[in-house]
Amino acid sequence: MAVINALGRRKSAVARVYVTEGTGKITINKKDLTEYFPNPILQFVVKQPLALLDVTEKYDVKVNIFGGGYTGQSQALRLAIARALVKINAEDKKALRANGFMTRDPREVERKKPGQPKARRRFQFSKR
Repeated sequence: MAVINALGRRKSAVARVYVTEGTGKITINKKDLTEYFPNPILQFVVKQPLALLDVTEKYDVKVNIFGGGYTGQSQALRLAIARALVKINAEDKKALRANGFMTRDPREVERKKPGQPKARRRFQFSKR
């Protein structure tokens, strides 16, 4: 099997994933998964698509990730891994979609507008 690559995005985080056959090692920006995401919940989020298809020990995942915060990065990585798994085996798409791993979350930060302190918040106004 050759290297399969895929892209995942969430908010302003971008994850580029390279999947090869291996022993289940996940390397993010040249660091181990547990080192990059010390929070076990984020580790769980990243491994969800692999665990769903029972291929956690079958593939090595190498990741370049940048932008956003740790939650957005972990969710971008989850999408990228799911997309890579579909490239490897198209029959898995139905199961991944049913669990919501194939959907790109479109929510982005709304821009700040001029004459306001934030995107929607207005400056305090009083008639007196």
